[in-house]
Amino acid sequence: MRKLLFKKPAAPFLWLLATICYLCPTEAYSSAAQQSNSQPVINPAAKESIVVARIAYYTIIKGELEKRLMTELHPYDYDDYDENAVPVDAKTMLMKMVAEKAMIIEACAQGYLKNEAINTSVRRFSERKLVNLLLQRHIEGKINVTEDEITRKMQADPKLDKARAKTIVERAKTGMMWDQYYKQIYGKSRVKKLSQNFPRVIQIHERLLRNPKQSRNVGFIRTSQVKDELMPAEINIVLAQYNSGKITLKDWFEALCDIVPPRRPRDLNTPKGVDQLLERALRMPLLVSEAKALRLDRDKDLLKQVRDYEDRRLLGEARAAKRKELKDPTTEQIIAYFGRNKESFGTSKSLKIDLIWCQDLKTAKQARAALDSGKDFEAVRQQYSLEKQGKAFTTHPSSEGLFWKDLWAGDPNQIIGPVKGFYRQGISWRIVKILEKAPGKEKLYSSSMDGQIKSRMMSEQNKTLIAQYGKELLKKYPYQIYPDSIKDIDPLDIP
Repeated sequence: MRKLLFKKPAAPFLWLLATICYLCPTEAYSSAAQQSNSQPVINPAAKESIVVARIAYYTIIKGELEKRLMTELHPYDYDDYDENAVPVDAKTMLMKMVAEKAMIIEACAQGYLKNEAINTSVRRFSERKLVNLLLQRHIEGKINVTEDEITRKMQADPKLDKARAKTIVERAKTGMMWDQYYKQIYGKSRVKKLSQNFPRVIQIHERLLRNPKQSRNVGFIRTSQVKDELMPAEINIVLAQYNSGKITLKDWFEALCDIVPPRRPRDLNTPKGVDQLLERALRMPLLVSEAKALRLDRDKDLLKQVRDYEDRRLLGEARAAKRKELKDPTTEQIIAYFGRNKESFGTSKSLKIDLIWCQDLKTAKQARAALDSGKDFEAVRQQYSLEKQGKAFTTHPSSEGLFWKDLWAGDPNQIIGPVKGFYRQGISWRIVKILEKAPGKEKLYSSSMDGQIKSRMMSEQNKTLIAQYGKELLKKYPYQIYPDSIKDIDPLDIP
């Protein structure tokens, strides 16, 4: 069962989107699939960007490469982090990106898009994005909140500050405007419910709930039951029709499975309960139908988002298929691997440090000169640092990545720098004061560690297997790299 967990964004239309029931209609939004074997949709801004590689119908631009490089530089697999790993360079990263495109192309050629799970996932993603666009076009810029309204809301609830009060008023107005719009859409969609089929729905629901074919340890209907236990004659029982489509029993059950079990209706053994869930199931397809009528499904940014999502799913499935080729290591292999990598399974090295973050190298050199002249560390921070509020903390190789070696070379009470480090989403210059230095401690082997060791081994084998698979596919699919377009890319100097 899929669970959709939303955080409430600040923008009213995004918050409202989170409240819309995301359900599966019968009519697929298939723009992404239609694009699969045609030229990819390129953001207009990308046309003016520098092309660094091409393969089949894919074009990789410099901005995409730089973004990927920044992502790759940050340590993300802490359990499998290797402090001796060579930092990725532009050409290596670009070849990896081209190989991934080759895997996606191969996945398409092998018919992965016919996979029901992928197809449904892409369709639902595109529907959410399409309705999001509809919300933006209809709501955004039309919600005005006055000072009097904010004041009245704060008077009604003294615990609210002005910003929170404004948000609540915006949401209320947005909800009212959207409800009115949806009623208009519903009215012109000519919805006709086939209530004569409701008793059959109740009967089938009770069967799946009370008498599943496979025993289960939960008291609710699983998504797998909808797929496996509905009979062919039941799947297409029509419960409602509208201008451009219909809602079937399968859609109704999928709507049910999209609700977190504790919040599922308790009255689905009644016609009223069936009807209320049917109303919920109608909401997304009617909104999608309206968006298509307005030709929003042709929006270039939307199509690119859908295509990118489809590619991520295909790449994920291609990698998953390769992982199935891996064999579990034997106990002897696990012990031997541990013997070669004892340090990585022990307690990590650590440093306790304090920092002065600087906006550029010139500022960092000025800060260092001030410290060398005898000025207090805190005083220098207040004068030069991007972060005025700072305190000492403990860091590890997995947090510092390729910058760890610079720090570990220092000794307690020593000032290091200027050196670079990860700052927010990018890289910046810093002055580092080493306060404490703790070496790592090795652990003795224990069979209780087999799971962790096995996971590490399988991860390494999988990376090797995927890399080899990519190289093989690049022999099959011609590609072109433009060396002159990447020769000036330094991962550590990307803004």
